[in-house]
Amino acid sequence: MKIFNTMSREIEDFKPIGEVVGIYTCGPTVYWYAHIGNLRTYINEDLLKRVLLYNGYKVKHVMNITDVGHMTSDEDSGIDKIEKGAAREGKSPYEVARFYEDKFKEHIKKLNILDPDIWCRATEHVEDMISLIKKLEEKGYTYVTDEVVYFDTSKCKDYGKLARLNLKELIPGARVELDPKKKNPYDFALWFKCVGKHANHIMRWDSPWGVGFPGWHIECSAMSMKYLGETFDIHCGGVDHIPVHHTNEIAQSECATGKKFVNYWVHSEFLLFGEEKMAKSTGNVYTLEELENLGYDPLDFRYLCLTCHYRQQLKFTLNALDAAREGRRKIINFILNLRNIKKEVSSPEVDDLIEITKERFERFINDDLNIPQALSVVHEFIRKINGMIGRNEIGKANAVKIIRFIYEVDKVFGIIKEREISKERIEEIERKIRERDEARSMKDFEKADKIREELRKEGIIIEDTPEGTIWKVI
Repeated sequence: MKIFNTMSREIEDFKPIGEVVGIYTCGPTVYWYAHIGNLRTYINEDLLKRVLLYNGYKVKHVMNITDVGHMTSDEDSGIDKIEKGAAREGKSPYEVARFYEDKFKEHIKKLNILDPDIWCRATEHVEDMISLIKKLEEKGYTYVTDEVVYFDTSKCKDYGKLARLNLKELIPGARVELDPKKKNPYDFALWFKCVGKHANHIMRWDSPWGVGFPGWHIECSAMSMKYLGETFDIHCGGVDHIPVHHTNEIAQSECATGKKFVNYWVHSEFLLFGEEKMAKSTGNVYTLEELENLGYDPLDFRYLCLTCHYRQQLKFTLNALDAAREGRRKIINFILNLRNIKKEVSSPEVDDLIEITKERFERFINDDLNIPQALSVVHEFIRKINGMIGRNEIGKANAVKIIRFIYEVDKVFGIIKEREISKERIEEIERKIRERDEARSMKDFEKADKIREELRKEGIIIEDTPEGTIWKVI
């Protein structure tokens, strides 16, 4: 298996540290609904996890819930996003955080995203963060102002290596808000005191530096190392995390431990709406519920994400989502048609076709998660099998093997809902066809035509033959 490592800017052979692959994914800041641009990143991370599992790796996946400390700017300026959400809705910060955390978990379930092994809330790990800050303080990497405990980036010899920042050329204030009490313009907050502009902050904890709350960046370092160790395999996130959040995580983690923090950095590109990235700040967003209200299944959006490589920007349009819905429907209908085959014929060609397709599928998924090409290979397989079905060359035993193979590749794709292809679904189709046959025998052609139209709207085409009524899915 090969994966692109943001740190080296190269595709590298994946070599895990031990028997269990440790993965940390930056989770949501739960002050508002995650939009589909956010969700694309989580889908891409889920594909990485699924490919690891498909290859037989054991995985320990940790995802944080940021429910304090993330300011309205990623660079520590503005106000806490959770408290902003609380003010907007007239609720406590904890009520807002739990509501949107539950919504996020509901959305990822609809998208067939596998749950992490460990969910970790920032508010439940403040002591771990304080311990990490104390360690940095003991090693001389911090300084304290009236309002903030800062990390001193001038003490970190390779600060900015992930983003390849040239600090000598960096214009003060271009990346972070200027604070006259900072020693360096790119120093970042480890701890905010509840004084000055944060005097009324509701979420607060005792600390050696006074009552206050943690900065955003320290959260991920403390929680990832708590559950995965001081050095672990894979850290994921969106490309927007590279220049600030992940850069700061690396600095504080490696200065605290003296060890390499992460072996592979995997970043997902933006979902674009028009020519701009989808973002809450600009208002050019769709939520998953809005897509559902327009008649789309959440898995149609997941399928759309599969059509574009995770390191490429994906332009979102409803026309593109329509095409994705049609592509996913072809796979669902393919399985339904196979489950409707009752012939006893057999084609030895099927086994060879499955083997060749599986080899190509595995080659692509293991080549830096080339999911679009793997998906194309499966559709090519479906077209060939459909041709054989049309020539009556596929029997029941063949169909069972083909369905088993489609289920195997869907362990990676995650686009099939069992209820869409279940035995109950087929029984429901056949029940309606019997009702229509009975109506026709009673010369109730109006009812028969109504049932035919209902089935057509579900994508079911029926055909009356001398042997009886047959059906297929289009």
